[in-house]
Order: sequence, then structure tokens, then C-alpha cells
Amino acid sequence: MSEETATSSPDEDVQTDARLIERPAAPHLAALSEKARDYARNARSENTRRAYEADWRQFAAWLRRQGLDPLPPDPQTVGLYLAACMEGSSGRDPLSVSSLERRLSGICWRYRQLGAPLDTSDRHISTVLAGIRRAHGHPPVQKEAIFADELLAMMATLEMDLRGIRDRGILALGFAGGLRRSEIVGLDCGPDQSEDGTGWIEILDGGAVLQISGKTGWREVEIGRGSRPETCPVALLETWMRLGRISRGPLFRPIARKNGGVSANRLTDKHVARLVQKTALAAGIRGDLTEGERRLAFGGHSLRAGLASSAQIEEAHVQKHLGHASPEMTRRYQRKRDRFRVNLTKAAGL
Repeated sequence: MSEETATSSPDEDVQTDARLIERPAAPHLAALSEKARDYARNARSENTRRAYEADWRQFAAWLRRQGLDPLPPDPQTVGLYLAACMEGSSGRDPLSVSSLERRLSGICWRYRQLGAPLDTSDRHISTVLAGIRRAHGHPPVQKEAIFADELLAMMATLEMDLRGIRDRGILALGFAGGLRRSEIVGLDCGPDQSEDGTGWIEILDGGAVLQISGKTGWREVEIGRGSRPETCPVALLETWMRLGRISRGPLFRPIARKNGGVSANRLTDKHVARLVQKTALAAGIRGDLTEGERRLAFGGHSLRAGLASSAQIEEAHVQKHLGHASPEMTRRYQRKRDRFRVNLTKAAGL
């Protein structure tokens, strides 16, 4: 395979995906074939595809520097690459184990698109990866959870202009819904209003109902009204939609700095992460940490972890609300909980 193919652009990746479903000769099947290609493109989320494309570019660049060809896939070469990633290079720190595993997933994904699957169970890969996990593995670093009183302090740092109302709505909705940042910005004002939407919102007298397409499929999230309009997620959404004149399409949108107009485009999920970091710093949360440590401590998941840690209800309700497939995943989000409510030591008679 040539270097041009090895370093293909995202558009070329889409073409590769499309080739997996050949166009049928019969004219009446052409439209169905196009639809099948669309489904193939949507098999992964846009964020995942971008990450996997970056993983492949890193791997392809390393292969070029070593004078190696990416095809056919060679488990021994991949094993060498994994080891090289843990050594770091000039100006670059070694990868974490989780980042390395994600990069390997990206490489495998790309090879599948090329019709040449990579066998990760081969000993050249599995043994190297097991050694890396043993030598460098550690518990995952979790984002700090933001609790209700801290969220109020963060919201208080925002102005009461249109941008501030939008951002207050993002923070309140993200917390009350236990939403991922991609789920927040993926919301539309109603069903079937955009091609890139991943859910929609319906505002009722008692609150808001969100239909969200997440990692575990579609789920319904109910968000009741709060006690004060300035902190109620539903009231803030209503104010944002009214002042921003938003009734169709993406719910959360950029605001032009020059004229203050609301764009027709959708906010990116990076805005949510930056917003949480900025307001957490401004509110002085975790002042015992340095500014650099605090920037790393907070992110979009801080809102989701905050709800999971704050909700004093049965764990099954929290699991359903967050859309987790297992109670174990929900417990990973609960920063403060009664770990020893079920005490097997006493139950066993000790």
C-alpha cells in the first residue's frame, strides 16, 4: 500500500467505508445501497471516528519513519509500535495505558476498513500489551465531581446576558440530566430536526423530557422543575430559547462576539468541558489545588459524576438515569457513597 493511502484523509476514510458495501448492478437497488453506506458511516460516533483517524495517522507516520509498509498487518510490528509509544519521544510524553489501548482500537478499526483485520490475540501484541499494563497500569484518573452547592457557585460567576443564560442552561441541564457533554450539545428542539442531532427535548408543565441516543441505545431522561427560575434547568432553557429565538434545530448554539447574534450551527462538546473548567476556577472550587491541577481535575464528566454522587435515591434509578449498562459503572461515578452499606464481613459472622 502506498504512503498516500496510509495517510488518507477523513474523506478518503469515508470512501473506504463505502467500498465495504458495493453498489449493486440492478438500478432499483441503488438507493438501498446508498442508504446502507450511510448506515455504515454512522456505525461509530463522529468523535470516535475522529479519534480513530488520529490514531491511524500516528501509527502510519511511525511506520514511515521506520521504513515499514502498513500492509499486510504485522502483529510483530504493532507490538514494537506499542512499546515505542511507552518510551515517548522528543517533546512528547509516553502514552497512558488507557490512551495506548484506545490507539490500538483505532489501528484495528482502520485495518478492518481496509479488509485486512489485525489479530490482537497474537502473542506479539497480547504479550507486549500485558507487560505494559503490568508495568505502567494504574487506576483511572477520574474527574472531580461537582455538587449542587458548587454548581450554584459556578453559575453565579456567569453574566445574565444571552451567553450567560445559555451557559447556565448547559451547566444546569448537564447536572440535572447526568448527561455526557456530547449528549448536551447533541440535543435538538424536537424530533427529526437535524441530521447530526443525537436527541431532542420536550418541555412540559412539570419539567422537561429528553430523548437521548447514547452509548447503550435510546433512553428517556426526566428533568423536573427547580425551586428558583435563576437555577432551574427548565426555566433557563425556556429563557434561552425565547431570547435566542430558537424553536427548531440544535438547542445550544454559538453566539457571535461582534453582533451577539445566535448561530444556526451546533455548539461542539469541547465548549462544555471548557465551560466547566472556567467556571470551576472562577468559583474557587478545590482551592487547595494549583490552577494547573484544577484545570485537569474538572471537565464535562464532572457534572455527570456530581449527579451520581449527590442523588440520595436507589442506585437502580441513578443507573437508569445515566444510561449505564451495569451497577458497577454507576458506582464508578459515585465519588461519595456508603461503600460499606452491604457488609459481608459482619454477614459472615466476624
